[in-house]
Formats: sequence, C-alpha cells, structure tokens
Amino acid sequence: MIGRSLAGAAGVGFACATYAYLTLPDVRPLRTTNPTTTAFIELRVRDARSHGEAPRRVQRWVRYRDISNDLKRAVLVAEDDAFWQHEGVDFEQLQESFVIDWARGRLLRGGSTITQQLAKNLYLSPSKNPIRKLRELVIARRLEAELPKARIFELYLNVIEWGDGVYGAEAAARTYFQTSAAELGPAEAALLAGAIVNPRVLNPAHPSTRLLKRQQLILRRMGTVLPPEIAG
Repeated sequence: MIGRSLAGAAGVGFACATYAYLTLPDVRPLRTTNPTTTAFIELRVRDARSHGEAPRRVQRWVRYRDISNDLKRAVLVAEDDAFWQHEGVDFEQLQESFVIDWARGRLLRGGSTITQQLAKNLYLSPSKNPIRKLRELVIARRLEAELPKARIFELYLNVIEWGDGVYGAEAAARTYFQTSAAELGPAEAALLAGAIVNPRVLNPAHPSTRLLKRQQLILRRMGTVLPPEIAG
C-alpha cells in the first residue's frame, strides 16, 4: 500500500511538472521586444474594475543605459545581491526560505531572485500555489538561458510596481522626485529600492521611519555591487 501511495504521488508530481513545462511562455521575443503589458498589470486592472474604479497606469519605457547606475546598484542590494552569481534561481536562498517557511507551517518568505520576480510579473500571479511556483522557477531559468543579464534587469526595472498604478523606474522617478530615471542620485535611488518590498504602502516621496531605515542600509551597501553592463 505504501508503495502504491508513493507511486501515485510520483505520478501526480510528474503530471504537474509536465503540465507546467508544456504551458510555459516563449521568452525569446523579449530579446528585442518590450512587453506591452504584464500579467501583474492586468491583475491590477481587473482588481480596480471589480471595485468600480478606473485602472491607473503610469509607465514610460526607458533603455537600460538611461537608468541611473545608483538605482541599479540600490535595487540589486535591496532585491538580489547575488544576481551576478546565479542562473535565475538562488538555490541556497531558496532552501533557506523553504526551511523557514516549513518551520512556520506556512509560506511567508520569498527568497525570489530578480529573474524570478520578472517571470512572475510578466506571466504569472502572486499566488503561493506550488504549480505556480514551479512555473516561475522554470521560466526564470529560461529567461537566463535566452537573455543577457542586462536585458533581464532592463525588463525588471521597466515593469515592476512602484506605487498605485506606477510601473517602472522612469514613472517612479518622475512621480516621486520630478526627475528622470537617468538623473536619480544615491539617496533617491535607495528610497526607491527600499520601497519595492511594499510599493503600495511605502512612499519614497514621504518616507516612513521603516523606509528611511531601509534607505540607510541600502546606501551603506551600494558600493559593494556592480550592475551588469550591456554586451558590446
């Protein structure tokens, strides 16, 4: 009976993995084409309409070279300081997160890399469903296999949420500091990076004590990381 149970569980696991793989998106167009929307933006649109509100979307795409290096460094410190070292999934961090979640009996800690966050943002949902998480991991590996690090980071910095209806570095810079993403200095960059953890609550223009503490921590560490460069 135990053998049959194990075989059944293995079969279910294989079926889930096969489904996740066969329904994966093709990430290759992202090499040269910017996405016109994302799964996360569409989720926000549906949520606003379900509450009888008009969806808000402030977004302006900018090239990687037109984003401040201070912001790039700050975001790497805040979100994924091992971005250079991993291939989409930081297995050491993932294992640590799993151990903490298992001990707590629930999924709380992310452990997601920038590439995983991009995969979720572009194609998936915030759900904690294991199949959704499996798809995220595989898409992240595909992104790393098909795109240069700088392109992955460029996509991420242009689509992530930075407030209610505010998406991407250029929109965030202009919304909170009335400047361009290219002109952001260290202090402003650290505030923006610190707000990513909860962008609909933490306001870089009016920072809370929590955000100011994150800003100072990020500023102290910014000099230790280098953003990926554009090939060639």
